Amino acid sequence: MKSLFEHPGHDRPLRALGLLLLGVFALALQDSLIKLISGETSFWQFQTLRSIGNLSFIVILALASGSLGLITPKNWRPVYLRAALLTVCMFFFFAGAPYLTVPQMAAGLYTYPLFVSLLAGPILGETLGPWRITALIIGATGAAIILSPWDENFSTVQILPILAGFFYATNILTLRRACRNESTLALAFAVGLAFIVSGTLGILLLSLFPLPEEIRASMPFVAIGWPELTLLVGGFALFASVLNLTGNICLSRAYQTADASWLAPIDFSYLIFAALWSRLIFDQWPTSEAIIGMALIGSAGIITAWRERVAATGRRLIQ
Repeated sequence: MKSLFEHPGHDRPLRALGLLLLGVFALALQDSLIKLISGETSFWQFQTLRSIGNLSFIVILALASGSLGLITPKNWRPVYLRAALLTVCMFFFFAGAPYLTVPQMAAGLYTYPLFVSLLAGPILGETLGPWRITALIIGATGAAIILSPWDENFSTVQILPILAGFFYATNILTLRRACRNESTLALAFAVGLAFIVSGTLGILLLSLFPLPEEIRASMPFVAIGWPELTLLVGGFALFASVLNLTGNICLSRAYQTADASWLAPIDFSYLIFAALWSRLIFDQWPTSEAIIGMALIGSAGIITAWRERVAATGRRLIQ
């Protein structure tokens, strides 16, 4: 077990593939369940309860692996920066959960490769070439079809998952560039700690300084701090904690042990899992427009990943 949580010694693409599929499967189920329970709890309450479960399980796993040192990062700054970015990402992603379908949430989040391409220039000094520009246009078209801002039923809430996609992209860049040699438990512990701090702060602020009644009535999931806690919510939070920890550890380990450009196309299987869970849990299939938009976003991500792999191969040959 210990070898799974220590920093990787070398790339293992096939293991990374299996971990990635397991991770996106677990996270798609978790996201669907949070939407299901959103009417019974608040984002802040659920975030705090789930994070308590996460931290407890992480400590148990570290002890079972023989060392609490596995939860201590080698370089805490990028690890906790990544945790903060994921915290903001999760807020935007789940803030719209009561009002959006699971495929809408998933498609918005998976615009992240577009943001990776846009950020590669200013952050990594990479050139935005014709293939990346083409991928950006295709992905933006897909996002526009899903959002349909020209539709009379358009709501600004639909933009929230795309904001989540932006912060998820910054998390991916930070993970690959600065956290490659960190223990997966250290990465997960930092995220759990950031989640519980943000959840507790949200509860305290909204309890001490409650928002106006009309705002709480219109968006209770994010505008209420601590609603009445039920056994149902507690049980869902515990199960979501298991799914969340499984997903985060698997994804972190996958991106540590294989090129992101190789994994990114497979990462889009999340869209398929999200559609399946939406059908099983909510009896909802994506609309034809949503399917077209998701396909375009997925294609843009695959083009970006393919060009990244070609570029990486070229750099190795030159060296």
